Amino acid sequence: MINAICKEISLYAPHQHKETIATLYFGGGTPSILHEDELKKIFDSLHQQFSFADDIEITLEANPDDITDKKLQQWKLLGINRLSVGIQSFLDEELLWMNRVHTAAESLVCIDKIQAAGFTNFSVDLIYGSPILNDDNWKKNVAMVIEKNIPHVSCYALTVEPRTALRTMIAQQKKQDVDTEKQSRQFLMLMNWMKAAGYEHYEISNFAKPGYRSRHNSSYWTGDSYYAFGPAAHGFDGKKRWWNIANNSLYIQSLQNNIIPFEQETLTKTQQLNEYIMTMLRTIEGLDLNYIVHHFGEEKSFILKDTSRKYESTGMLKINNNLIVLTDKGKLFADGIAAALFF
Repeated sequence: MINAICKEISLYAPHQHKETIATLYFGGGTPSILHEDELKKIFDSLHQQFSFADDIEITLEANPDDITDKKLQQWKLLGINRLSVGIQSFLDEELLWMNRVHTAAESLVCIDKIQAAGFTNFSVDLIYGSPILNDDNWKKNVAMVIEKNIPHVSCYALTVEPRTALRTMIAQQKKQDVDTEKQSRQFLMLMNWMKAAGYEHYEISNFAKPGYRSRHNSSYWTGDSYYAFGPAAHGFDGKKRWWNIANNSLYIQSLQNNIIPFEQETLTKTQQLNEYIMTMLRTIEGLDLNYIVHHFGEEKSFILKDTSRKYESTGMLKINNNLIVLTDKGKLFADGIAAALFF
């Protein structure tokens, strides 16, 4: 797999001058299981094709049970300066319910190790709205983030995906289904607690202390271009989107034959506009009507502002200085509001 990923990187024709990349993200899986020499091999391939910005943000997704003092030092030496840790919960009963292999104690130990190793920039994931998570325990989870002075947290409502073991168990009444009213209540609580603790709610699922936003993820929401390497990886150049096949063995076989196995689509102007609406409405900055005038025309801006009025009157969003920004109440219905604003 490592050889295939490195081969894919090498097949991107180098420009006359190396392109400079500002962020790098190892994720969408468990890259923390890789050995130092395996990670180094990927870094070497990237350095051959790209220049790294002096202030590059390099994030590695890590499982709590993979984090050791030795690995933390190895990651730092490779240039990794940000970690994203899949904590999910600080409560053992919840971790057991979610079939996580790490324990609450391991979560706390790994955070201490990260900080002791000198990582000042890191993020944890938390999940709310599970059937067994009551409001008091949700408060304990969030309080732990604040107490540990964690600079960034991503919080997601538990979703039950189709064709998963959880969906089957709920259908067989072996596990309780999610309560959407409880999820909404816990999300509103979360917003209030994080605001009081000085965190910036800069995207619907993401909270950061000042200066600690995820620069990499922010570039997705603002529509920047990005490369992607590995099975199921998605890339984007502003107009065209491409994605590698998800099948590991087919991915490896193709690259052994110097073929990048991908599909692609070119977004229409309307699709580009709808993507802008969908992503930017989730951010603290909101939709910029001046940007829409400049890129999509004055008529689209006028229609969008007009359609937004009914949500302004119900307190779901605010329109000021040509910006359309969701209120806390509106954030509960972000996807539905975005869909209603689509062209």
